[in-house]
Amino acid sequence: MKLKKLFKQPEGRRLEFKETFPKKSDLCKTIIAFANDAGGDIFIGVKDSPREIIGISEDEIFIIEEKISNIVFDNCYPIINPDISIVNMDNKLVLKVRVYRGSNIPYYLKSKGKAKGTYIRIGSSNRQANDEIIQELERQKRHISFDSEPVFDITTDLNLDKVKSLYFNTIGAELDTMSLKKLQLLKPFQDELKLTNALILISDDPLKHQLFPYAKIECARFKGSTVDIFIDRKTMDGNLLEQVEQAYDFVLRHINQSAETEGVYTKTQWQYPIKAIREVIRNAVIHRDYSLIGKDIKVAIYDHMIEITSPGKLLPSVDYNDMESRQSEIRNRVIAPFFKHLGLIDQWGNGLKLIADELKNYNKIALKWFEVGLQFQVQFLNTQQATDQATDQATDQATDQATDQATDQIKQLLTNMSGEMLSSELRSSLKLKHNPTFRNNYLIPALKLELIEMTKPDKPKSPTQKYRLTSKGKEFRENLCSSWLH
Repeated sequence: MKLKKLFKQPEGRRLEFKETFPKKSDLCKTIIAFANDAGGDIFIGVKDSPREIIGISEDEIFIIEEKISNIVFDNCYPIINPDISIVNMDNKLVLKVRVYRGSNIPYYLKSKGKAKGTYIRIGSSNRQANDEIIQELERQKRHISFDSEPVFDITTDLNLDKVKSLYFNTIGAELDTMSLKKLQLLKPFQDELKLTNALILISDDPLKHQLFPYAKIECARFKGSTVDIFIDRKTMDGNLLEQVEQAYDFVLRHINQSAETEGVYTKTQWQYPIKAIREVIRNAVIHRDYSLIGKDIKVAIYDHMIEITSPGKLLPSVDYNDMESRQSEIRNRVIAPFFKHLGLIDQWGNGLKLIADELKNYNKIALKWFEVGLQFQVQFLNTQQATDQATDQATDQATDQATDQATDQIKQLLTNMSGEMLSSELRSSLKLKHNPTFRNNYLIPALKLELIEMTKPDKPKSPTQKYRLTSKGKEFRENLCSSWLH
């Protein structure tokens, strides 16, 4: 029963389906990406779209099983040991390849080396890791965090006036050198104390803006359900302790309260679950990936929803589908304990449960979450404020946005389209020589998302078949120019 339920799920971060035995390079990239991330399952013998169990013959399945083991051993480094098993579904044999998150990350293709052969999982695709991501994987292997790393070429004193004042008012003690050292905000190195990235991030010093210009929250209230027209906009770029409350106050200014009379009493309720929103903003600040350059936190308020986007993928052990369980994994191992020390975080692992509990009082608010490229996005969708049609459209648009942003190939395809084009013309414009790569990674995904369409849909294999943008594709391509989405 669990397998049947699994087979109905879409491909994603931890799941992939292959109708037939895949190319060696594709198989290795997926296994490496799973091992570098949260692990995952590959099912061979299952067609993805439409989902159908094809199966593998009994004569072939043991040969393929051994072939996979040899390919992984010969081409992946360090050694990855996937569990390979045979599954019987509807009297058809399917090969299941389970890959666990590795402890010796980063894993990579031997032939390409670490710099060019490391892959990570973004949505349902594998992406080559850049230097930033490889460095983060190296830190995870050493069980250290970016915020805890000392900064060696900075010797100046930081402006910590606001943080020290808050610390004294909350703790009743001075935030002196000894306290900073105890909280690991200062790190000893060769008889000296070095500033950490965390200390710079929580400071009000100009050095923070110089080293971490994107350690800020961009808040905006838009008119309608698109990013075309701003009603209000504000940047929160002070110390991290202030940013949470400032962004939260911005949200409160742009949502309403309603009043209901129950007998002789009047009960007021905010339009959205504000405690849950505050928790998501707090998590965005505390758990974002500060090593990613060029990305900031965004809080967007539309007529029908509030959307919070934070740089950095969802941590591997955290599952928003199981919010009732008390989950806790810390990305920033200095910043998070400092927030907790000041009482700005409750018990570890309570955050998701707090969100789930408050949502029970808001039956017209739908919580949705997406991994949008290297960012994590949470939406509070107000289904009561929009018509059913508008709600469905907004949900589809949000889902398409998440998928589109996670697939650079689709962006490239849409950008290169001009009028009606043959498949060969599109492939040539993208400078691609390998037709299966073009079809599997560019053309077919764009067709599935209804961003492009065939000019002869009744003759899909026609040699004169051409492709053109749909209205949805045109709208998305226009939005690519928007700085808000980048």
